[in-house]
Amino acid sequence: MTRVLFVCTGNVHRSVLAERLLAARLPPGSAVRPESAGTQAWPRPGTESSTRAVLEKLGADGSGFAARPLTTQLVVGSALVLGLAREHREAAVRLAPSAMRRCFTLKEFVRLAVGGVGEARGGEAGRAGAATAHGGLPDGQGPRLVDGFDAVVTAAAARRGTTAPVPPAEDDVADPWGRPHPVLYACAREIDGAVSTLARLLGGGASV
Repeated sequence: MTRVLFVCTGNVHRSVLAERLLAARLPPGSAVRPESAGTQAWPRPGTESSTRAVLEKLGADGSGFAARPLTTQLVVGSALVLGLAREHREAAVRLAPSAMRRCFTLKEFVRLAVGGVGEARGGEAGRAGAATAHGGLPDGQGPRLVDGFDAVVTAAAARRGTTAPVPPAEDDVADPWGRPHPVLYACAREIDGAVSTLARLLGGGASV
C-alpha cells in the first residue's frame, strides 16, 4: 500500500474530509491508502457528527475513524504528506526534514502536479482545461497517471520554486472549526474538488 497522509490541526474536519473523500474517489483496488492526523490532535475514536454528515452527503464513508496526533513516524512512513494549510506542511517538515520533497499542502500539490504532468505530456493538461478555484479540473478532463505514483510526486517537487508564485492563501483550505454548517459544507466541496483531481493523478499506482 502507498500511504497518503493528510494533516490539519485537530484531525476533526479538514484532514478527515480529505482522507475519506479521496478514499471514495479512488478507483476500486487502488494501492493508495489515504490516512490523516492532526498537529494538535489527541487519540479519540469516532468522526465528529457534522463531519460525518457532510461526508455522507458527498457519498463518502465516515465510519470507523479515530483521530490521532501527527508523529515523525507517520511522516516518514508516508509516500506523500499533504497539509490542509501551510502550517501543517511546515509541521510535517519539522518532524522529518528528510521528507521535505514529499510534503506539500493539498492545493499546492494538485496545482504543481497538474502542471508537471502537463509538461510531461507536452502540455496536454493545459489544453484539457484550466484548474478551477478549488484546485480541481473540469469534470471528465485533465491529466491521468503518467508514469506511476512516484513520478507524479517527483514532477510536483521539481516544479516547486520554479513556477510563478501564488498568494499564500491560495494554497490553504480555511479552517471551518466553530463555523456554521454551510461553511463546513463549502470546505468539504473545496476539498472534494482537489482530491477528485488528486485521485485522477494518482490513479491506482503504488510507490515503487
